[in-house]
Amino acid sequence: MAEPWDLVVIGGGSGGLACAQRAARHGARVAIAEPGPLGGTCVNAGCVPKKLMYHAADVAHALVDAADYGFALESVRHDWAALKTRRDAYVERLRGIYADNLARSGATLLRAHARLAGPGCVEIGSTTHAARHVVIATGGRPAVPAVPGAEAGITSDGFFALESRPNTVAIVGSGYIAAELSGVFAALGSRVTVVMRHDRMLRSFDEMLAARLAAAMQADGIEIAPAARPAALERRPRGLMLSLEDGRSLGPFDCLVWAIGRKPDVAGFGLAETGIALGPDGEIATDPRQDTNVAGVHAIGDVTGRNELTPVAIAAGRRLADRLFGGEPDARLDYRLIPTVVFSHPPIGTVGLSEAAARAEYGDAVEVFRHDFMPLYHGVTARRRRAEVKLVTTGPSRRIVGLHAIGMGADELLQGFAVALRLGATKRDFDDTVAIHPTSAEELVTLPG
Repeated sequence: MAEPWDLVVIGGGSGGLACAQRAARHGARVAIAEPGPLGGTCVNAGCVPKKLMYHAADVAHALVDAADYGFALESVRHDWAALKTRRDAYVERLRGIYADNLARSGATLLRAHARLAGPGCVEIGSTTHAARHVVIATGGRPAVPAVPGAEAGITSDGFFALESRPNTVAIVGSGYIAAELSGVFAALGSRVTVVMRHDRMLRSFDEMLAARLAAAMQADGIEIAPAARPAALERRPRGLMLSLEDGRSLGPFDCLVWAIGRKPDVAGFGLAETGIALGPDGEIATDPRQDTNVAGVHAIGDVTGRNELTPVAIAAGRRLADRLFGGEPDARLDYRLIPTVVFSHPPIGTVGLSEAAARAEYGDAVEVFRHDFMPLYHGVTARRRRAEVKLVTTGPSRRIVGLHAIGMGADELLQGFAVALRLGATKRDFDDTVAIHPTSAEELVTLPG
């Protein structure tokens, strides 16, 4: 057997790459095994191509508003295939950049499938390698329900493979993916129906965000079908028909997207044979230091089921590398107060506790400050989309434990406010900050009370 690696990373997504590169820069001998495209879900079928489609939808909305700003536009049409070509070319360039950055770090890329093969051993392709530490960063895969005919639908992966825009679309789900893809399809001209098992979108988010988003979606012509549990999907001559458990049928649709969540990608990596413990949803169980129950084996990112966001995987991977090889024995990711954005239309930015969660934790000590307004952009447009912000505070000092915004600019304004919350900002700190006018962000530092 060859000289052992200090670290073998299984999975070339954002978290795995970040961990491998940081460890290599600390002087560790690092191999990363990835048979597929570098970048994982985020680069290839997630954040990056999704955000480009989001921008396309934004341009479509701007074209609708253009006449109200004095522009005379004629014969405007959208070429989905042309956008796909440019989007895919950009993603391909990113893959090359990832490979170059990995090589510059000193890590070795092995283009083969890897699996655990016993204590301190990893089988990569047909070769067994010794490794002092192994990091599992295999991510997740879109979930598909176990209903008859489910294979006639597509997942978010299939969305990025579409060569043309379907005229009628059903999106089954109520989370990030459903909210984002429904907005893209609708803005670019599809008739969209969102089918959800429960009574509202984004159930884990603050209720204000869910209510405001639903109103905006319906104003954009998106039909929402609540309390709808799929029973079967069938392809008929006129299109796809979705049967529900209560006997209703929805359709026909040209396309149906399953957006019911993602599952940790744990099959085929030798986890059971090595004794790696899994959690209740099939995720790899880890402690706060990203360690599994098997010595020398660690896991980061979506495969752990914790805060399934690309920057979280990157941060967890870097801190793990700092702990193992960078002389920082206490380094680990703090999973509190992680900001997140939903690139819906309008976008959502949120960090900290929802109002309901804050009241469950702090009871009567919670105070809420909330304001809805019309962004200046819509001051002259016929298309009107109100925005809303909320601060959730607790205690005599009114320390801010939750911040929620929906509307134009909510995505970009959140980053700085997330820093403020991590520093323990209070309502008084916000009140004492001079507003930038006219912006949507100023609404958070001018809330009465």
